[in-house]
Amino acid sequence: METWLLYVAAAFGGGVVAALLRLPPLVGFLAAGFALGFAGVPHAPELELVADLGVTLLLFTIGLKLDVRTLLRRHVWMTTVAHLVTFGALAALAVSGLVALGLTYSQAVSPGTVALAAFALSFCSTVFVVTHLEAKGDEQALYGRVAIGILLIQDLAAVVFLALVGGTIPSVWAFGLVLLYPLVRLARLLWARIARADLEILFGILMALGPGYWAFTAVGLKGELGALVVGVLLARDRHADSLARSLLRLKDLLLVGFFLAIGLGGTPGLTEVGIAVALLALLPVKGLLFVVLLRWARLRNRTSALAAVTLGNYSEFGMIVIAVGAEHGLIDRHWLVAVSLAVALSFLVGAAAERRGAAFASWLADRFPNRPEHVLLPEDRHIDIGDANALVLGLGRVGSAAFDRLVAEPDLRVIGIDSDPDVIEQLSGRGEAVVEGDATDRELWARMRGDPALEVAVFALPNRQANATAIDLVRRSGFTGTVGVITHDDEDAGAWANRGVDASLSLYAGAGAQLAEQALLNRPSPPRGSSDDGGRDQ
Repeated sequence: METWLLYVAAAFGGGVVAALLRLPPLVGFLAAGFALGFAGVPHAPELELVADLGVTLLLFTIGLKLDVRTLLRRHVWMTTVAHLVTFGALAALAVSGLVALGLTYSQAVSPGTVALAAFALSFCSTVFVVTHLEAKGDEQALYGRVAIGILLIQDLAAVVFLALVGGTIPSVWAFGLVLLYPLVRLARLLWARIARADLEILFGILMALGPGYWAFTAVGLKGELGALVVGVLLARDRHADSLARSLLRLKDLLLVGFFLAIGLGGTPGLTEVGIAVALLALLPVKGLLFVVLLRWARLRNRTSALAAVTLGNYSEFGMIVIAVGAEHGLIDRHWLVAVSLAVALSFLVGAAAERRGAAFASWLADRFPNRPEHVLLPEDRHIDIGDANALVLGLGRVGSAAFDRLVAEPDLRVIGIDSDPDVIEQLSGRGEAVVEGDATDRELWARMRGDPALEVAVFALPNRQANATAIDLVRRSGFTGTVGVITHDDEDAGAWANRGVDASLSLYAGAGAQLAEQALLNRPSPPRGSSDDGGRDQ
């Protein structure tokens, strides 16, 4: 118990210091882990379990938000493959240079060791990137979706490597995993019938650890991959966003153990520190290569730069690759300490860069020439709203009703925006003026072109946080017209007014008023000759 008390106290202290320095708490957790290691605090085996649970829930929640079609986009998989190969070659040259200069543990390093170290350095951190995207609310922004897609393909490459090198070839029972599809469908039916807030988090943990982690581990596959797959299978359910939000705090708490475990993984000496610092010099090359490849894949300069800044780090999967390689005699175990320190330092550099990520991305984007609009991917071109003077953001049932009501006004030219391509395709087929875009993506407003004299913006997004983020962004863009918002709870109207909202309506209160109005319109006429006070006691 004393050891765990030290863990909690150190993590809290590190998080507080990081917050005071305006750095993400995870940087403080990493520093706390190294401090505990230097102080000789024992590494409790249970900490690895906590860390594994955190990563498992992280990948499960990624799956809940993942559109598999993103992975199949050419600009995602081609960029990932090209970057792994190209940066891997550059990293191999750098490691060979360190060996030649005598800065490593031995002058006799095999080509296999060089290749393995380079392969490990090619990955970007899923935990770090997703944590930052969630903190900024940019998971659904185009650059965020591209970054997550690249991370997932990298993770799949790491899983294949671990299966081959670790000798854990999947058993023939792995083919039975196809039964997960009908099993998850049955679970969704049960979930729909018992959807309660107090059971939701237990349902999520059960699905992540049961048919996810345990089933995949039982057939020789990585359990984290199973959690991701089950999350993807649940992603189309209407309760998926709610489930992801329910798991958010628990996942963040468990990930504290992950960051502490990195720091406690080994105490670095001068050689390890020298190697780690030298490896940091590769981070600008890593990021710049992402910019070049994403531009080649027809993304805008700024989108490419934002993704590159986010992905400019080393990965926890790289540490796992080195650890497995060391277990099988493919690389000296000292490299694990050096790479772990490089990963931690890359998080520190990345956190500092993210503090001015948007400004730095703009500066980086300006270093490259602009290209004609038709060269860019359709989803990354400027959004032309023409002479529209009214916007509806979020085209679900409530948003569609608001859209239809505004269209009925003869002096309004209305355009709708939604992030779901299926919704856009359906409404476009009906001849409606709609475009695909995520209202919570700050880049949406940078890409928007048209008549600046917008008069009305109605926000009907799925949850309060999304509406709040989008309203803040539209006000920062210079919009001075009327803002209306649909709320899902009885929030304080004053809180919305402070955000620049002119009109807010509770979804349920509005529905109740509409129901009462319809009932009054359809009530039967009173019998002829009846008096107003009929039926009262005299």
